[in-house]
Amino acid sequence: MLFNLSLVLALVIFAGGLIYKVSSWHVIRIGQGGAGFSFGQRTASSLRGVGKAVFGPGIGRILKALVLDGILQRRVLKDDFGRWLTHILIYGGFILLLLMHALDKFLTLPLFPDYQATLNPFMFLRNLFGLLVLAGVVGAVWRRLADRTVRVTSGSRDTYLIVLIAVIILSGFLLEGMKIVSEAKFNEMVELYSGHGEEEELAGLKQIWARDYGVVFAEPVGEVSEELAEKGKENHEMSCLGCHSRPGWAFLSYSASFLFRPLAGWVAQSRSDQWLWVIHWLACFIGLAYLPFSKMFHMIASPLGLMVNAVVDKEKTSPANWATKQALELDACTHCAACSTHCSVAIHFRLNPNLRILPSEKLAATGRTFGRGGPEAGQLASLEEAQSICTRCYRCTTVCPVGIDLQEMWFSLLEALERNGRPGLYNSTRSLADARAAASRKAEVLSPDGNGFRAGLGLSDLASSFSHCFSCQTCTNVCPVVASFEKPKETLDLLPHQIMHCLGLGLKDEALGAGMVWDCLTCYHCQEACPQGVRVADVLYELRNLSSALREG
Repeated sequence: MLFNLSLVLALVIFAGGLIYKVSSWHVIRIGQGGAGFSFGQRTASSLRGVGKAVFGPGIGRILKALVLDGILQRRVLKDDFGRWLTHILIYGGFILLLLMHALDKFLTLPLFPDYQATLNPFMFLRNLFGLLVLAGVVGAVWRRLADRTVRVTSGSRDTYLIVLIAVIILSGFLLEGMKIVSEAKFNEMVELYSGHGEEEELAGLKQIWARDYGVVFAEPVGEVSEELAEKGKENHEMSCLGCHSRPGWAFLSYSASFLFRPLAGWVAQSRSDQWLWVIHWLACFIGLAYLPFSKMFHMIASPLGLMVNAVVDKEKTSPANWATKQALELDACTHCAACSTHCSVAIHFRLNPNLRILPSEKLAATGRTFGRGGPEAGQLASLEEAQSICTRCYRCTTVCPVGIDLQEMWFSLLEALERNGRPGLYNSTRSLADARAAASRKAEVLSPDGNGFRAGLGLSDLASSFSHCFSCQTCTNVCPVVASFEKPKETLDLLPHQIMHCLGLGLKDEALGAGMVWDCLTCYHCQEACPQGVRVADVLYELRNLSSALREG
C-alpha cells in the first residue's frame, strides 16, 4: 500500500515538473526569435506544428530520428564508441529495469500472468539489467577521470546522477541478498503460504531452504527423518516451488548474500532488509520525482529535440516555434562535453579560467542566465567574453549527439547579450545570415582557378584545399608554435590562417616568406582541427619545399 501511494505521489510530482518544463519552453527566448508572441500564441503555434509534423509527410523522418538517433544513439556511436557504450548500458539497462521491475504490476504481470519477482528468468534478467547499468556507471566515472575536458566540465548535477543511479542499483542487489539469507523472510513466507505448522513439520522445509535457497537459520538445520523430509518436499512443491526459483539465478544478488551470511542473525533480528528497502525506495522515489528538474530530464528532451530537428527548417519555421525549439534544446543537452572536447578554442581555457569558453558550459550558463527568471547580471560578462572568443567553426554543432544547433544558439546568445547591453568584446558578425554571406563571398575570392595561383605554386591536390578556408582561426588557435610565443605575429610574420588567406588571394611572396612556414612542427594539430578539411600542415610542408627550391634556384 505504501509503495503504491509513493508511486502515485512520485508520478504526480513528475507530471507537475513535466508540465512546468513544457510551459517554460513557450516562455523562454534567447535571441530576437519569439519576440512579441505571448505564451498562448507560442503554445498554439507549437500545437499546429506538431499536428503538421505528425500527420504530414515528415512522420517518417521523425520516427527515423527517434529510433536511430534517440534510442540507438547513432550520432554518439559515430563520434565515440566508448561513450556510446556507456550511454547504452546506463540508458538501456535502466529503462529495462523500470519497465520489467519497477512497473511490473502494470506491464510485466499483464504480459506474463504467472509472473513473480522471485521466479526465473525474471530474477536473472533483473540482475543482468542491473549489471549493465553498473557497467555504464563505471564507464562514466572512468571517462571523467581519463578525459581532462570532461573532468573539468563535470559538475554537481553529473555527480548527483551517477551517485543516485549507483545507490538505486547497489541497494537493490544488497536488499535481495539480505532477503536470501533472512530467516525472518522465510518465516513470513511460511505464515502467508504454508499456514502455522509445528516446528517439527517445518524441519523438512527448512532443510530444503537452507540447502538450496541459502537461508541461514539461527538454529543450524540438521538431518531430518525421511518422513519429515518427504513432508517438507510436499510442502515446498505445493506452496513454494510455484513462485520461487533457486536464487543462484540472481547471480549478483546471490553473490552479495554471502556477505551477509556471517551477519544473518543480526539481519534477521534487526530487520535490516526493511531499512535497506527504505533506502532503495527513497532513491527510486527521488529519482522519479526529481527527474524533470535534473539532468536526467534529457532522457525525454533529447529524443524530442531530435525529432523536432528532423522536420524543422529555419527558413520555413515561424519565429515563435524557432524560439520554442531553442528553449527545448537547452533541456535536451546531455552535458556529455562532446562539443567541449572538439571545440577549436578550448585551448584558451588553459590560460583563461572562464569555464564558459567551453560550449557545454556556455550552453548551460545560457539556460540559467536567460531562463524563466530573467538574465542574471553576474553571468553576462563571462558569457560575453566566451561568446567573443568563439570562432564559429561549426564543430560543436557537427559533433553534438542530440543534434542541437549550437551555431544558431550562439547567434541567439549574441542577440540576447546585445539586448542586455553586452554587444561582445570584439565580435562583428551580427547574424547567421551575415556569417553565411561573408563565408560565401570569401569562398568566391579564395577559389583558385585551374590555371591560376594553384598551378603557379605547383601544390599537389592534397595541399590545394586552402581555397576552403574561411579564416575561422581554428588552425591558429590549436597551433603549439603560435602558443609558444608571447607575440606570435611579430615572430612568425603570418599565422597559419593568414597564410591560407594569402594563398587564396594570390599573394605568393607573402605566403612563401612567412616565418611560420619554417617554424611549423608538422604536428598536424591544425589539420585535424580544421572544420573545413583544409590540409593546413600539408600546405605549409609543400610551401617549405617550394621556398627551399626557389632559394636553391
